[in-house]
Amino acid sequence: MMHVVVIGGGILGLAVARELTGRGRRVTVLEKETRWAAHQTGHNSNVVHAGLYYQPGSFKARMAVAGSRSIVEFARDNGVRVEVCGKLVVATSESELPALAVLADRAEANGVPAKIIDPVQAREYEPEVACVSALRVETTGIIDFPGVCDALVRQLAGTDAELRLATPALAIRPGRSGGVEVATGSDVVRADALVNCAGLYSDRIARLAGLTPRARIVPFRGEYYELRPERRHLVRGLIYPVPDASLPFLGVHLTRMLDGSVHAGPNAVLALRREGYRWRDISPRELAEAARFPGLWKLARKYPHTAVDEVLRSLSRRRFAASLARLVPAVQRADIVRAGSGVRAQALLPDGSLVHDFLIESAPHQVHVLNAPSPAATCALEIARYVADHVT
Repeated sequence: MMHVVVIGGGILGLAVARELTGRGRRVTVLEKETRWAAHQTGHNSNVVHAGLYYQPGSFKARMAVAGSRSIVEFARDNGVRVEVCGKLVVATSESELPALAVLADRAEANGVPAKIIDPVQAREYEPEVACVSALRVETTGIIDFPGVCDALVRQLAGTDAELRLATPALAIRPGRSGGVEVATGSDVVRADALVNCAGLYSDRIARLAGLTPRARIVPFRGEYYELRPERRHLVRGLIYPVPDASLPFLGVHLTRMLDGSVHAGPNAVLALRREGYRWRDISPRELAEAARFPGLWKLARKYPHTAVDEVLRSLSRRRFAASLARLVPAVQRADIVRAGSGVRAQALLPDGSLVHDFLIESAPHQVHVLNAPSPAATCALEIARYVADHVT
C-alpha cells in the first residue's frame, strides 16, 4: 500500500488526506500546532465563495464553482453548520459600474448564478445599503470551516490515516529506497510520497524538500471588526464592494455570521511575521528574509497608495468605519469593535507580481501547494482531488 506523508493540518491537508485514504493510500498527516486548522482555516471569514471573481478557465474559477457545491454538500452530510444565503456586490458610484459589469460577465462565463439589480431591488435584500447598482450572487454562503475540519478528522479516524499534532517537519530528504523521509525531531517518517499543504510555510517546506519554488510566500494580515449587537440589524447577509481587479483582496466587506454576529473586514497589511496576527507580532529573522526578496519592494512600488491607505485604516477605527459606511451609510465609528485577525499566505514572484491563481508544483514523489489563499477553503475538496491525481 502506498504511504503518503501530508505536511499541514489545515482544511487542505485534511481534505487531501481524506481523498488519499479514499483511494486506498496510507496517510500520515503532520501538523506543527497542537490543534487542527490553527492558522488560515481557523481565522478566515467562513464564506463559501461562488466563483465570480476569477479569470474564466483558471483553477480558482473552476474549483470555486465546483467547491461551492461540494463543500456545502459535505457540510450538510456531516452535520456542519452552513447557510447558502447569497450576497450583494455593490457599486457605490457611477465610476464602479464598468467593473461591476465585468464581474457580471465573469459570473456568466464561470456558470455562477448572478444578476445585475437596481438600488430599489438591492434594498429588498439589504434595506440599509447604498448603491447605484448591485450584483446579486445566489450561491455564496456562510459555513463553519473549523467544523468542516473536525468532520474530516472524524472521518479520517476510521481509515488508514495517522494524524499527528505537535509534529513539525524539520528536514526532508530522499528515502534510501525511494520516496521521502521527513525528520520531525522525535522520529523520521518514511513514505513513498509527500504532499506539502503547509500554507504560510509552504515555500519553506518546498525548499526543505529540495525544490526552488518560483514564488515566495508573503504574509498579509487581515484585521476584522464586528458590529455591536444593537447595530447588527443594519446587515442581513453579505455586502461586498466592487474589488480592485489588480489585487487579490476583495476589499472591506460586511458579513453576517452563522451566530448572528456581523463581521466587518478584512483590510490587508503586511504582517511582520508569518504568524503575525498583531502589530506587535514581529520576527526580525523573517522580516530580514522578506526585505532581501526583491519582489516585495517591487510590489510596494506598484501599489504605494494602496499600501499607505491599508496601514492607515489598520491604525484608525474611524477610517475603517468610513470604508464600511460607503456600503452602509448608517455604520458609524462607535458601532464597530475589534474582532481578531487572520494572516493570508500570498505567493509573490520576484518581479513583484502577485500570484492570482492557485499554484501547485510537482516533483518526483512530491506535490507542493504553493499558493492557496481564498477561496481555497471553499475549494478544499476539489483541490484535494487534483492533488491526489498527481501523487505518484
